[in-house]
Amino acid sequence: MKAEPKSRVTLARTDDRASGVQQTIRALAVNPAKNKDVLIKPNFNTADPAPGSTHNDTLVALVDQLWQLGARSISVGERSYPRTASVLEAKDIVPLLEARDVRMIDFDALPAEDWVKVDAAGSHWRDGFRVARPVLEADCLVSTGCLKTHQFGGVFTLSLKLHVGVVPTTRHGYGYMAELHGSPYQQELIAEINAPFAPDLVVMDGVEVFVDGGPATGKRVRGDVVLASTDRVAIDAVGVAVLKSLGSNDQVMTRPIFTQKQIARAVELALGAASPEAIELVATDPSGEDLRDRVAAILSQG
Repeated sequence: MKAEPKSRVTLARTDDRASGVQQTIRALAVNPAKNKDVLIKPNFNTADPAPGSTHNDTLVALVDQLWQLGARSISVGERSYPRTASVLEAKDIVPLLEARDVRMIDFDALPAEDWVKVDAAGSHWRDGFRVARPVLEADCLVSTGCLKTHQFGGVFTLSLKLHVGVVPTTRHGYGYMAELHGSPYQQELIAEINAPFAPDLVVMDGVEVFVDGGPATGKRVRGDVVLASTDRVAIDAVGVAVLKSLGSNDQVMTRPIFTQKQIARAVELALGAASPEAIELVATDPSGEDLRDRVAAILSQG
């Protein structure tokens, strides 16, 4: 029987975000953006400095790479808390995007019909949830998050948690974030948000990392790493292994990676790699091989 192909996660050891983005995407040896209308989902939940939110340098470098890959158009879409417009203003990101011919889509401003209802069948959501239509209809979806822990029930916030920002805070008379943050199944709900769509590319900025606290502020350490993958579960598993390698809190350090509820539920939903053996971790150059080996050893423990 032919072996199933592994999900590749590329790792660049660097403190230069632009270089890390370029290296990791190149090492994936795929081009999901050519001749596609690309939607980027960043981590702009707040305007806090990275890793509280996506660093402007990371987003700009990603945009530049996607243009080089032959994207037909590029948009950035986000739903923040507080209001998205105020976060974008505080980040001062819009002029940088406009200079690169990138359209900004404020999900807060979407009309009611552009929040698409997803049925609750088989999920932990009481009555389903809604997803921003641009995400569901994206020709190519690219997600870029930050490597950090989450002190309010998520445990960590990587690519799966990033997509909470495609669900409204409150719409159609219902508080979706109130349900999420008040639920004993918060981590499972996070994974379930990801079921209706699949990113074509995920880039994770770990140049600076929160190993405790988060998501907006926390215990900051140098990670000096950038990751990329086409598999959101694989990159999250590697991200948790990086957190372990840096020394994180008990919720991260004492639990096997694939028993973390976000990841375990994502595996149940067949959203990506189901085990460490299904992941190929590749250093982009020799300078990253030592870190690659340390992270791979942690990942192999499950």
